[in-house]
Amino acid sequence: MSVRRAGLAVVVLLVSGLLLTLGTVAPLATAAASSSPVTGSVTGPSVLAFRANAHLSISGTGGPAFAANGTRVGNLTYYASIIAADTTGVSIVPAQSAIILNQSQSPLLTVGSVAETVTVAVMLSSVYHHENVSTNLTYSVTVVQPYVVAVTIVNPGNATVLAFPVAVDLDGSPIGSVAVPTLTPGGEYNLSYQYATLGLSTGDHTFSISLASEHGLVKFVGGATVYSETFYVTGPPPSYTLWYAAGGVAFVGVLFIFMTRVAARRRGTVRK
Repeated sequence: MSVRRAGLAVVVLLVSGLLLTLGTVAPLATAAASSSPVTGSVTGPSVLAFRANAHLSISGTGGPAFAANGTRVGNLTYYASIIAADTTGVSIVPAQSAIILNQSQSPLLTVGSVAETVTVAVMLSSVYHHENVSTNLTYSVTVVQPYVVAVTIVNPGNATVLAFPVAVDLDGSPIGSVAVPTLTPGGEYNLSYQYATLGLSTGDHTFSISLASEHGLVKFVGGATVYSETFYVTGPPPSYTLWYAAGGVAFVGVLFIFMTRVAARRRGTVRK
């Protein structure tokens, strides 16, 4: 009996040790599974002109790459790809990069010369040891044929004019600027600005550029320091849907009255 009791005691101790071991492992598995979700964002301009480019902003956080206190312990990487009907001339560089120091990355998106919607699909991957958690994000930009304003700037003086910015206004409000390079005496620069928009209101609109801040050191061809260009935007084509509907209702009404009168006459004839 003593031997049996000793064997039973050994079995109880072994089972107890196994339960204790499992008890120490379970909290670790729970902690790994309870890591914060991977989140992020992709931002950039909503409209781009043909063959234009712009830097996007890709940021992210969370997942196993970050400890519970927010300390980074693993790797967070973005992977970007292009979705478009025509991908000719469309690219994003770099298409893959690590997001370090909790700072956003700024890949360069370049679009082609086709009016379309370009979508950038981004996967954020958070990795620590053998654990990998990811999330998917999308960003879309509309590619349009732009309005273009072009003019030539000259340096008529005998001194070199260092590089300077020139503001471009539309209807009296600034919409952008162009960096004019250094102009040597007699030098020229063909300024061209593309304005991308989803649409302008019907009527006259005016682009204007002023060189007043350069104190007469540079001018436009012809000697002026202010350039303006007015153009007219036509309205959308008229919609005849409402008139068609009204005409259809009127026609049905007239037809109904006509048939009612014919039926009344027929009934009168029968009665006679």
